[in-house]
Amino acid sequence: MAPLLHAEGLVRHLGGRDVVDDISLSVPAGQVTCLLGPSGCGKSTTLRIIAGVDRQDAGIVSLNGAVVSDDRRHVPAERRGIGLMFQDFALFPHLTVAQNIGFGLPKGDAAAARVLDLLSRVDLAGYGAKHPHELSGGEQQRVALARALAPRPKIMLMDEPFSGLDNRLRDEIRDATLSVLKQEGTAVLLVTHEPDEAMRMADEIALMRDGRIVQQAAPYNIYNAPVDREAAAFFSDINTLRGDVHGALTETPFGQFLAPGQTEGAQVDIVFRPQHVRIDFDRAGHGPRPTAAEGTPARGTVLRARFMGKESLVEFLMDDGTSRVTATVPAVFLPKPGTVLWLSIRRDRCFVFPCTPT
Repeated sequence: MAPLLHAEGLVRHLGGRDVVDDISLSVPAGQVTCLLGPSGCGKSTTLRIIAGVDRQDAGIVSLNGAVVSDDRRHVPAERRGIGLMFQDFALFPHLTVAQNIGFGLPKGDAAAARVLDLLSRVDLAGYGAKHPHELSGGEQQRVALARALAPRPKIMLMDEPFSGLDNRLRDEIRDATLSVLKQEGTAVLLVTHEPDEAMRMADEIALMRDGRIVQQAAPYNIYNAPVDREAAAFFSDINTLRGDVHGALTETPFGQFLAPGQTEGAQVDIVFRPQHVRIDFDRAGHGPRPTAAEGTPARGTVLRARFMGKESLVEFLMDDGTSRVTATVPAVFLPKPGTVLWLSIRRDRCFVFPCTPT
């Protein structure tokens, strides 16, 4: 089955640089794809090109199997038959909730029934006569969603639609939105700069950097098999141990690591996340090394410990005197600075990358 949304080789020049540089992606029916990346990486420009608000300098956009923009034609945004949601809900303040949702639909019983159905599905049954100023931010967002879905678009484009919501509401609204979109079988392209949002909502994540997609995969794969150090760091804090390659091996406080494909003498980064550091809770830190299936244990001296609410963050200086490692521990664990502890790491969650400047 052909994807509902397909973009190939998109390029956009602005201000003397390529803000979109050879972007290609496809979104089938019922799938949520997230364009994820830091501010200024080109993700919103990509979305505007697909929406028809902006025009690419090269490349092709196809919707529902038909080319809507290439070097010869450009179908305007209002004729593309797509749903749009942005940070600003852009509700009409003088219209009721029901009138906002039904805006643009042909008048009649079918439109009225569609509005009532959507009100129910976004959990706003009975709100049809209210005006936007009478609603909370979360309720306004659900009205905006219902309005975007009212014409039954096969494709929905969403640009940071949840960024204006309180943290308390955000997860609830995301989940409700995702449920409705899945029920409709809509192909969704969501732009966000928040990794947690992408992981929560996406079937596939396209990670952008400097105008390009550097990695595209399911959330589990993109998190557990990052393409480079920067990709790993975008999703969470990381630890980095730097070492030189000798005989395809790199020496670290946790023993030797294979460095396949790296040249002799090259510097590499061994990258792992704080949650993959295991602490042995023998506070003395001396005596026989503990047995560790994770690999070679190493000693570290506590520099600082902080309680973060759900977990504790403990920073160590390793015995080599230069390497620093951070570990996360569930609940409260606040050893005093100077405490010596044994640490080990999960080697199956370590990544070896060519050295990048810090």
